[in-house]
Amino acid sequence: MAKHLETGKKGEDLAVQFLKDKGYEILETNWRFRRSEVDIIAKDGLILVFVEVKTRSYDYFGKPESFVSARKKVLLQDAAAAYMHEINHTWEIRFDIIGILMPSPKHIEINHFEDAFFPGL
Repeated sequence: MAKHLETGKKGEDLAVQFLKDKGYEILETNWRFRRSEVDIIAKDGLILVFVEVKTRSYDYFGKPESFVSARKKVLLQDAAAAYMHEINHTWEIRFDIIGILMPSPKHIEINHFEDAFFPGL
């Protein structure tokens, strides 16, 4: 597996554990809809949360969370709508971003941005 894919997978695993430790219920990981993928779908109480995880080994060009593009947000919104339709969801949703910086295995920084963006804005 390529190094960047290993880093991404490790970051997603860390994010899942981070959310579980905060009391979230993990419903799906790597859920796919057409050309988009939602890294984590979870419940925070009654709120359905769609989480994008960005992991980097260094932050020379910016923090990991700053790499969620406008296009990625649109793809996440489309996937969220499809998931909500699939499960007949009728309650509150939220889009979060988790940025993980891992310059070394012993030094890991996790930043969780709840309600990071709102669909259509």
